[in-house]
Amino acid sequence: MKKLFVSTAMLLLSISIYAHALWIETNATGKKGQQQDVKIFYGEYAEFSPEKVKDWYSDVKDFTLWLVAPDGQKKQLTTSPQEDHYTASFTPDKDGVYILQVSHSAKDLGRTTVYQFNTSAIVAVGKNETADVKHNLNPLKFQLKAGKVNEPVTIQAFYKDAVSEKMSVTVFSPKGWTKQIEGKNGIAEFVPEWKGKYMIEVSRSDDEKGEHHGKEYTGIWRCATYLVEIK
Repeated sequence: MKKLFVSTAMLLLSISIYAHALWIETNATGKKGQQQDVKIFYGEYAEFSPEKVKDWYSDVKDFTLWLVAPDGQKKQLTTSPQEDHYTASFTPDKDGVYILQVSHSAKDLGRTTVYQFNTSAIVAVGKNETADVKHNLNPLKFQLKAGKVNEPVTIQAFYKDAVSEKMSVTVFSPKGWTKQIEGKNGIAEFVPEWKGKYMIEVSRSDDEKGEHHGKEYTGIWRCATYLVEIK
């Protein structure tokens, strides 16, 4: 009975962690010479219930936030803890597309699985240019072709810079519904019905073996999130 209780508890922990993710919030556009504010949350976006920083899983709060400039130069940004999120800022010094990104593998395993949280945000300064997906250095990432309400949004996932054939896509709408989308050949699509912010999460599980912080693992679960506003 004790073994059954422990197994059940571990299963519930795994489900809880899988339902959580990191995400970045910032304005999608910025101005040269003007400070751009950034927030990083962790929690269950479907209920928009970011967890208090003190309750974040494992060492997720020790993430590193990177800024990739239009020319591909990478810079680490300083983050400051608040009650339920972290804050950061940067000041664009040239026109172009800036990419904010985080990739963090939690120190503690879920049984024998590594949990890797990836998230990114794009800030366009000046001309309305498209971000180069190669400038996003996260292992799991995706590129969006977003339209307006009732127009298709195309999601193309990449894993280690190659098209990710394996992908699970979840969309969280501003009206509260959550939708699972089937991906094919690394591409998925959905049609937004309302204006507002949509959270998109792409995830995949891989059978891999190795050692992580002194513990043996047999698999890695990766997720990547991006918050897009449909107008």
